[in-house]
Amino acid sequence: MENYVGTLVLRLTLGGLLLLHGVAKIYAGPASIMERVARVGLPSGLGYLVYVGEVLAPMLLILGIWTRAAALIVAINMVVAVLLVHTAQLGTLNGNGGWTLELQGFYFFTAVAVMLLGAGKVSVGGANGRLN
Repeated sequence: MENYVGTLVLRLTLGGLLLLHGVAKIYAGPASIMERVARVGLPSGLGYLVYVGEVLAPMLLILGIWTRAAALIVAINMVVAVLLVHTAQLGTLNGNGGWTLELQGFYFFTAVAVMLLGAGKVSVGGANGRLN
């Protein structure tokens, strides 16, 4: 197997799993997100950006369009999520001995890997496409 299969699996895993969180947020509506953003003193409308990070960017990753930019958005989204919701858990372990923020860490570091690797050959944008 060549490297392009690995980049495809990485893109599909990151995009597919994160998209499920975005779809759940669509069903739940933006109220709780906007409230959380407003609570830290930011304009509540910025809460809508979670849909960019958890719906639009994952779809771009799955398709392999503007892959590096989409992965950057996901990485930024994870940093913001940790700062807004999970800061108290940053250095903690869960009951099984794992990092409490391992899911957020997985999304962040996988996004960084995709940013560095690009889309690969198996993508709509192509390996040499713009921002891929």
